[in-house]
Amino acid sequence: MKSIVLFASGSGSNVENIGNYFKNDPNINISCVLTNKRDAKVIDRCNRLGINALYFNKTAFTKTSCVLDILKTFNPDLIVLAGFLWKIPENLIQNFPNKIINVHPALLPKYGGKGMYGMHVHASVKENKEEETGITIHYVNENYDEGAIIKQAKTTVLTEDTAEDIAQKVHALEYEYFPKVIKTLLNA
Repeated sequence: MKSIVLFASGSGSNVENIGNYFKNDPNINISCVLTNKRDAKVIDRCNRLGINALYFNKTAFTKTSCVLDILKTFNPDLIVLAGFLWKIPENLIQNFPNKIINVHPALLPKYGGKGMYGMHVHASVKENKEEETGITIHYVNENYDEGAIIKQAKTTVLTEDTAEDIAQKVHALEYEYFPKVIKTLLNA
């Protein structure tokens, strides 16, 4: 059986989507969801889905081996960042080379880097009058949003689209493609 560990910081809609996608798959198990926010809504979603969820703080993540030790216990085949906003420490990247992936709400290299997440990205896409946007699923390296691209999917941006409209279109792409890419990587 293949094991996934998810990281999330917010509401957990991608976690729920991934959880529902794999809930009846006997070959793939979501071992745990790790979150850096004690009151993150993703914890409620995990409770509903019957998925283990653990909270950690900045010290456990960046200054000690606590999170690394937890990950080693689960021995995941893939670590999935599903709305996780902190930069991944080098010790995790070194211990799980080419096993950490992220979904970014834009067509990288556009609108990537520190501070470019969620509505910040969609507002920038609108402000710059982009005709298309989308998602980028990529491997995580030591720099924000610079890892090797696994898959991109695009959507049209209409002149009348608001940042919220753009967000809805991008979320639809995330929900459609992210679980499929995870499954493909696990079956490779």
